[in-house]
Amino acid sequence: MTEPTPVPDSPDTPAAPPQHWFADVLASDGGVVRLRPITPDDADRLQQFHAALSDRTRYLRYFGPYPRISPKDLYRSTHVDHHDRVGLVLELGEAIIAVGRYELLARTGPRAAEVAFVVADEHQGRGLGSILLEHLAGAAAENKIETFVAEVLAENTVMVTVFRDAGYQVERSRDGSVLHLEFAIDPTEALLSVRDSRERASEARSVGNLLAPGSVAVIGATPGTGRVGGVVLANLLSGAFQGPVFPVNPNRKSVRGVRAYPTVRDIPDEVDLAVVAVPAAAIGSVLDDCMAKGVKGLVVLTAGFGETGADGVTAERELVAAARGHGMRVVGPSALGIANTDPAVALNATLASLLPGRGRIGFFCQSGPLGAAILGEAAARNLGLSTFVSAGNRADVSGNDLLQYWDTDAATEVVLLYLESFGNPRKFSRIARRVARTKPIVAVSSGRLAARAQPTGDMDRSIVRDLFAQAGIVQVDSISELFDCAALLGYQPLPAGPRVAVIGNSAALNWLAVDAARGEGLEVRRPTSGATRARRPRPTERGVDEQSVGEPVDLGPEATPGAYLDAVVAALRSDEIDAVIVVFAPPVPLPIAGFADAIREAATAVPDSGKPILTTFVAEQGIPNLLAMRGQGGVAVRGSIPSYPDPERAARALARVRRYAQWRTKPVSVVRRPNDIDTERARGLVAQWMADPAGRRLTDQETVDLLDCYGIHVVEYREVHNADEAVAAAAELGYPVAAKATGELWRRRPDLSGVRLDLWRPEAVRQAYAHLAELSGDPVLHIQKMATPGVGCVLRVQDDPSFGSVIEFGLSGLIIELLGDRAYRALPLTEDEATALIDAPRAAPLLSGTPASPRVDKAALAELAQRISALFDDIPELRELSFDPVLASAASASILYARARIGPEPSRFDAGPRRLG
Repeated sequence: MTEPTPVPDSPDTPAAPPQHWFADVLASDGGVVRLRPITPDDADRLQQFHAALSDRTRYLRYFGPYPRISPKDLYRSTHVDHHDRVGLVLELGEAIIAVGRYELLARTGPRAAEVAFVVADEHQGRGLGSILLEHLAGAAAENKIETFVAEVLAENTVMVTVFRDAGYQVERSRDGSVLHLEFAIDPTEALLSVRDSRERASEARSVGNLLAPGSVAVIGATPGTGRVGGVVLANLLSGAFQGPVFPVNPNRKSVRGVRAYPTVRDIPDEVDLAVVAVPAAAIGSVLDDCMAKGVKGLVVLTAGFGETGADGVTAERELVAAARGHGMRVVGPSALGIANTDPAVALNATLASLLPGRGRIGFFCQSGPLGAAILGEAAARNLGLSTFVSAGNRADVSGNDLLQYWDTDAATEVVLLYLESFGNPRKFSRIARRVARTKPIVAVSSGRLAARAQPTGDMDRSIVRDLFAQAGIVQVDSISELFDCAALLGYQPLPAGPRVAVIGNSAALNWLAVDAARGEGLEVRRPTSGATRARRPRPTERGVDEQSVGEPVDLGPEATPGAYLDAVVAALRSDEIDAVIVVFAPPVPLPIAGFADAIREAATAVPDSGKPILTTFVAEQGIPNLLAMRGQGGVAVRGSIPSYPDPERAARALARVRRYAQWRTKPVSVVRRPNDIDTERARGLVAQWMADPAGRRLTDQETVDLLDCYGIHVVEYREVHNADEAVAAAAELGYPVAAKATGELWRRRPDLSGVRLDLWRPEAVRQAYAHLAELSGDPVLHIQKMATPGVGCVLRVQDDPSFGSVIEFGLSGLIIELLGDRAYRALPLTEDEATALIDAPRAAPLLSGTPASPRVDKAALAELAQRISALFDDIPELRELSFDPVLASAASASILYARARIGPEPSRFDAGPRRLG
């Protein structure tokens, strides 16, 4: 066995470990475990942990009998330096359930450490060894250790499997009964894939445990429905939940005819899920009871936490920390509850008076009161749900967790989200991109999500729109639009293209549908086959060719169900049609059943068309039941064909779904890192500059030095302090040059009053220096080489409170700035996303060339965006970066000015070992 490096015993009070080494992590069964660095105070508990191990486990770990840890080994195990020797423990409650450590080896070459870990017998098989290995590797990488070495008994197949399945390239050799394993700990694509796969499985299992409990306790249950505890108990009992329900009420022997218990501890059977409906002040004792009972999950309906202010936020964090520390997940506080319509579960642990029936739609909502209204609306529109979660304050279980669950849930085909905030924006983007490839995600974002420091709400909405589109999310602006899209996605195929046929019996409504479709970017076509009645010319277009593209199929007011049947069949069979909008507006009161049946019959007649059908049934007063079928002006689902109250809403829903379908057909792009970057030098520079923990704005030269590490070069310049230096700098750089004032007020003035361009002679440089120094009141100027003329562009990255690091691109200019013509993407960027970013602004066609200007090098702009992406991926302390302007010419993209700011990382980035939150 390789000998560890001799390290002096650590002092009795070792240095504090990094705070980010503390984490709550999900085991493979979905239970929470707490990971933290080992401390000297763990000596007694570590000895107890070791003594409780079976003889077999101790033999496999220590290669022989080792009934008790010696005082010397115990001291060395608990007194570590968090650098060359690191120890981590996993605990549940107050008990240590797993221990891992690494220790630097004394050998030449790359820094290597020996790694080992052991898991309590009763917790083996939960993936805890993999968790320890991930976090030990993360700590080792921070401490410049490149390789892990492990000595394992050949018969210890479980441990060998942990190393083999971790995604590392393991080299192995054998010396008798001992295997020598060695592997580099650099995070490869394979390693990250394994991490993400394990994260996905454990988070899905964790949510599954909540949504399919074997038993439920209602804490604060009351017999009447005038209180929260009474409502949720009534819903559980009336919803035919398939497991036992235990009311908890210290003042009653039974509630609603079901035996009650004073506390959760008094319940004789296991309790999987506890629904908490007691005042916030009583949560502490309830939590103690649940932890003692071993409850797996909490749904906290109680309000009075984070939404009440600073004290409530503190209490909320303490609640979640205590619950996680004992293996529990928390939905809430201030939650509406959770529901699962699977008949095998039949869980309605919500406060909603009406729950939709069984369906294929999963719904996550943060707002409790709004969640009740949403459930009622879904039920009225006949939109069935598979599962529903209202997370309230989202202190623990979040939309990310639900996305992981629905990704693996065969009963869910469409995901609906009402979002007010993100727990981990980069993780949300990563998960959403993957899920949306197979399951549509429709999201409505509240004003709280867009409440940022930007000056206008329009810019906020642009950020949300662009970043949702980047992840393949169908973004809508209202609950009505959310259900409009859900009705189409949940019951109809995705359109293969933008071509839509409009069929109806009202010329006015037909053309209204045509205009709405065109306005949404769809193409209106007439089917080229099948028998349809010639359209009536649009009054304003008499004399237009009857067969021209872009016109509806007008069946006339006297159209029969048979005419609708023939027209819809023709459209479904036509190779030039991708979707069908059907409008029915009876001129006199008529029974609609025959027309609805005709449309359904048409869909049945062409079952493999793969084309969605949308309908609009416009009811007159003589058809009072139609509104009731829709549910307050909403979208009804008749069989599998959605019906909209007007053709504009139908066209808007179809266009959104079409854009999603188009996104889904694009091949998956990858993040490409440039080869000519020096990450280590960049990290070293930033470490020097971060002397002030609060961070600061970098100087111009520091910014240039940092960018040079990533192959990003600002047009060469010199800082000068007098006219002689200015002339010397111009001669060194080569004429022509520009002179620029350096004060913040002068750098971005649209009138360029702080700049003098095209200086060809020393006298011109002296004169420019004198004018600018006097104008700005600052003797410090920049003399810069003249760049190739081109189109001015702006690239910026800044922290967004909801989405993390966001890159912005647009053309420069006062008018464009006022119009807010900017495109946004979340980092990191894939190759295709970088290209799409450059093409996204409305003014982007100017980059492709006009009669007055040549085409610019858009590939250079996209490459610059990718290099920026790599920089922010590697340097978490980088808070802001701005290139304004960048001159894009036919052969280059020249950066004239750059500024950067560094500071402490404000967000939880989606990097490193798995962890909750």
